Amino acid sequence: MQQKTRTVSDKFWLVLKGLAMGAANKVPGVSGGVVAFVAGFYEEFIYSLQKINGKAFKLLIVGRFKSFWAYINGKFLGLLILGMLISYFTVSLLLDLALDHYPLLVWSAFFGMILGSIYYIAKDYDDWNRKNIALLILGTILGVSISLLDPAQENDQLLFVFFCGFIGVSGMTLPGLSGSFILILLGNYVLLLVDSVNALYVTLVDIITLDFSFTSDPEQMRLLKVLLVFSAGSLTGLVTLSHLLGYLLKKYKNNTNAVIIGFITGSLGVVWPWKTEVFKQDINGSILQDMNGSPILDNYSRFIPSSLSLENCLAIFFISIGILIVVALGKYGDKTRASG
Repeated sequence: MQQKTRTVSDKFWLVLKGLAMGAANKVPGVSGGVVAFVAGFYEEFIYSLQKINGKAFKLLIVGRFKSFWAYINGKFLGLLILGMLISYFTVSLLLDLALDHYPLLVWSAFFGMILGSIYYIAKDYDDWNRKNIALLILGTILGVSISLLDPAQENDQLLFVFFCGFIGVSGMTLPGLSGSFILILLGNYVLLLVDSVNALYVTLVDIITLDFSFTSDPEQMRLLKVLLVFSAGSLTGLVTLSHLLGYLLKKYKNNTNAVIIGFITGSLGVVWPWKTEVFKQDINGSILQDMNGSPILDNYSRFIPSSLSLENCLAIFFISIGILIVVALGKYGDKTRASG
């Protein structure tokens, strides 16, 4: 794949795209892959990840760093990853606060973004034969089925944590399949995307202030080890899935896109704004808690609003805002593809 010459503006926008992908991946039910798809850099993202292969490692081992960087489209991947890292320590933390205090409005905005994504991706799709319609329906059924599964309990065994990383990174590579929601189903969302990330943040602050007492804190060291294994699993999954998706996009592009549209449609149930959390209970009706004392999420109880209250009107407004954000992203993506 021929690499593009990027201006300072292009580099800035790439960091913002990575930031948007990182934020989307943090929200259960939302896929960072959708951001890449709508913003027009999904295929470059997948094909760049494909370049992380045996040839790339050979270049790295023999010390040909510039050739390695050019071969894997390093400027593109590096700026995206930089944006994602910034997101995990800024936007993601703000999203956590917003979900705690204004859940209806946040879910409404993301619901609108998913609706806008379905329209944007489907509007130019012109290969609606029987096979692709069947694949669309299959993708939708799988997406809905995933949303109805009951979450497991938290598990910090390192092999399972590696598996969580491998599967959880799917939200970056497969639009419509939310990595965060998969982690909720696996029972490790709080452990991997909240507790371990917070432990890393605290550790970095400690190192900057030359305080190394964290090395004698077993809980902090446990969380850092968990995060390291989770990151290794995510990297392995990212590279592996990108090779599979790259092959499918090359050989069966329209079929793959039909499944992707179905996945995204099926994910609407996860981000439906009007819902309440349902927590697991024991036989006596007491709410079960994980090892950190947090209530264990069982699933969501979804409902249709029965009145046009101010809160519901605001929710509808935020759905519209979400749709407009995707439309703006889509137009920028079209412009990017036209200039490329």
